[in-house]
Amino acid sequence: MRQKQRIGIMGGTFDPIHFGHLVTAEAARHRFDLTKVIFVPSGHPPHKQNRPVTPGAERLMMTLLATVANAHFVVSPWEVDRPQMSYTYDTMQAFHREYGEQAELFFITGADAVLEIMQWRKIDELIDFCSFIAATRPGYRLDGAALSHKLAEKVALMEVPALAISSSDIRHRVRQGEPIKYLLPETVEMYIYKHGLYQKAE
Repeated sequence: MRQKQRIGIMGGTFDPIHFGHLVTAEAARHRFDLTKVIFVPSGHPPHKQNRPVTPGAERLMMTLLATVANAHFVVSPWEVDRPQMSYTYDTMQAFHREYGEQAELFFITGADAVLEIMQWRKIDELIDFCSFIAATRPGYRLDGAALSHKLAEKVALMEVPALAISSSDIRHRVRQGEPIKYLLPETVEMYIYKHGLYQKAE
């Protein structure tokens, strides 16, 4: 009998993608024996309406540059190519349709986001076909009481030291003329400077 694929889906604005994202994806791949991790840069994220977001094509390119060296990483333009608002349910449903019952899907996200999952669009339907890997900082404790019993059974925690790196800090550093080297892949750093990203105040 053919063994099911175990596929990680890592959504995010990736504005820009950095080593925290990459370390999280690789740690999840190893710990949960994932066949591959698909990075899905958000198209029109509903939770980012309060600030400008770099155009999807540029965030997609930075994600491609950051992941190309890892044979287990794949980048999908699914959300960037959609004109509609991007919701996790819609994205995961699309991959569920693509891979069918021959794959187990794992949505990789931060522990802080997990605490907001109960307010996510169609969450009850989502957890029927998707599990969650919640990346946490060392020493972080997730308040399981905030989750429903059904959801708590579908969430696995994973400590990731590199989570101290943040996209917002990188954007701030670029605006202030501070170094961003060693916070993200060199190819992404070069792309940011070549295209003049993050120069203006948000």
